[in-house]
Amino acid sequence: MTYEQQFAQYLAKIEERLPQLADGVFESSSKVGEAAKYSLLAGGKRIRAVLCVAVCDMLNGNLATAVDFGCAVEMLHCYSLIHDDLPCMDNDDFRRGKPSCHIAYGESTALLAADALLTAAFEVISCATDNSKSVACAVQALSMAAGAKGMVYGQELDLYYEKHGANEQQLCSIHRHKTGDLINAAAQLGAIAADANSTQRQAIANYAYDIGLVFQIIDDILDVTSTSEELGKPIGSDAENGKTTFITLKGLTQSRELAANITTRTCNTLDAVFGLYDTAFLHHLAHSLLLRKS
Repeated sequence: MTYEQQFAQYLAKIEERLPQLADGVFESSSKVGEAAKYSLLAGGKRIRAVLCVAVCDMLNGNLATAVDFGCAVEMLHCYSLIHDDLPCMDNDDFRRGKPSCHIAYGESTALLAADALLTAAFEVISCATDNSKSVACAVQALSMAAGAKGMVYGQELDLYYEKHGANEQQLCSIHRHKTGDLINAAAQLGAIAADANSTQRQAIANYAYDIGLVFQIIDDILDVTSTSEELGKPIGSDAENGKTTFITLKGLTQSRELAANITTRTCNTLDAVFGLYDTAFLHHLAHSLLLRKS
């Protein structure tokens, strides 16, 4: 099976299960639920959910559990995007080519929809398996990644350095928390669904944080090289908000080189633990993030 076929297979599992779970956690007559599903089911790459399922599959784990874990990550990620787009944050009117949630439903409904998605993620995890140890580990992994020392802290740093400027070390810290923590949580949930050992989980964490950083470097590149039509959201917003990016620190060429070097390094490191055959999909995934256009 090719990488593209395997990705499509993983993605199909997520896209089939996500609306089922959404229908289960949101009131059918609720405007907040409608707004939550508007954003949650609007498409997207589903990289985090696919990564969760792929890691579990690589380790011969329970795919049904991993699919639900991956859907939970998508819910939590969607909450963060709704918040990101609000006027008090990045103030973006479009997401994935459609009006942002607060534009379509108003700020108060969008805020509640995001809150509902955040809590729904943990409801989904709690019902994903009868294995109480796996549930506890999964809740811990996702809550730590999303909370005050994880993604929220990354958002805090991001807002702070809009006004103060950041050096490279500080920029990497922003992205490790804002982007990397949730990508790692997705990978760790896949490992938990497969009952991975500590050595395996650490290797997976190293890979996840590296591809998270590459994801952000490419985001910075696309913000100055792509179009609104390709990205499905406004471009140039980083410059308008005064953000320090890899482009402002290193320029376009060096940023591309850095992303390529990180990708090569992390794939080689992963092979040392799992072997080249087992890591083939994760190799392709890392390189697809490096070469993405949207």
